[in-house]
Amino acid sequence: MVMKNFEEKLKKYAKLIVKVGVNVQKGQTVVLYINVDQQHLAHLIIEEAYAAGAGKVMVKWSDTFAQQQFLTHASTENLTTIPEFAKEEAKYIAQNRCCRISVMSEDPGAFAGIDQKRVAAYQAANGKALMPVRKATQNNDLSWTVVAAASVEWAEKVFPDLKGEAAVDRLWEEIFKTTRIDQPDPIKAWQEHDQKLHTKEDWLNKEQFSALHYTSPRTDLTIGLPENHVWEGGSSKNAAGITFMANMPTEECFTAPDNRRINGYVTSTKPLSYAGNILEDMKFTFKDGKVVDVTAKKGQEVLEHLLQTDDGVKSLGEVSLVPDPSPISQSGIIFYNTLFDENASDHLALGAAYPFNVKGGTKMSEAELKAKGINFSQTHVDFMVGSADMNIDGIKKDGTVVPVFRNGDWA
Repeated sequence: MVMKNFEEKLKKYAKLIVKVGVNVQKGQTVVLYINVDQQHLAHLIIEEAYAAGAGKVMVKWSDTFAQQQFLTHASTENLTTIPEFAKEEAKYIAQNRCCRISVMSEDPGAFAGIDQKRVAAYQAANGKALMPVRKATQNNDLSWTVVAAASVEWAEKVFPDLKGEAAVDRLWEEIFKTTRIDQPDPIKAWQEHDQKLHTKEDWLNKEQFSALHYTSPRTDLTIGLPENHVWEGGSSKNAAGITFMANMPTEECFTAPDNRRINGYVTSTKPLSYAGNILEDMKFTFKDGKVVDVTAKKGQEVLEHLLQTDDGVKSLGEVSLVPDPSPISQSGIIFYNTLFDENASDHLALGAAYPFNVKGGTKMSEAELKAKGINFSQTHVDFMVGSADMNIDGIKKDGTVVPVFRNGDWA
């Protein structure tokens, strides 16, 4: 069965990605990262980008099979040597402030059978080589958006009782619902949603908590926040002042923690798809901002390799608030994809912080940012910690405690 009005919805989706996601301006270069199994959506996005005035659209195709073969068979030298042209391209994208559209559709367990040391080595090398484009993205120098598309492997993982086309249809239905494509005017619906997120963000910015204290039956964690930290939610502005939406869907307000003041323990509440593997029931213990102990019921080895990437990955770069009653959480679906699962749950991220999460941060040097407790790493991995029994308190500088979340929702 093919979904009713599927073609019409997909066209609306492509338009939303171009107009609201990256908000393409006249003459801009657009870089589209997409899997070969999503050619039809790619063509619709390309069409919409040129209609919006794009100067040129560069498509960076990925192919899961080719990547599996490479990670399995390449020599160590080839795994860890990123060609010069790839490094030059990363510099070009950063310097020209190209719009970046990333479409996620990969099988969450695509690399599960591959030696994790090899996967980790490749990711570390790649992270280093593509640092210019990561920095430009984390600084919001350019417009960027991450969206999703349904593939058979991913859909069957999310809906194990469905097969093939039926699973894909069902996943597309959820993608359209969470990105508001099912509303009469998706662009207007996004503008209204954006306004709601900005209201929460404004309140948090006014409060300027010194720390957040998370408690639930499986978590007791205190996270310090830097002075003059900035909460973001919904749309952002790039260096030229143009509005864009970094994630669609999005339900979060987030900021950067002070990476020196994190103490206690926290347990993940949803599976994490990382490096083509599924990690479950992770428990992290922090002392003075660093992970001192970690366990996982599934994926312990993958997690240990992740924590060896660099020094920064042993601390946090993002703290994010998402109400448990959010639409994605209420769907009860585990998507095995961070784009969705992080918008169903409070989450934290190991690794790099965003400099724009501290006042004037995008103009500061690395040393100045570090002095404020902003974390640096070549990676940024979100994991979900929220639940319907999670309470969060904001702690003011004078010790006053203000309820932020009660039973998983805004207090």
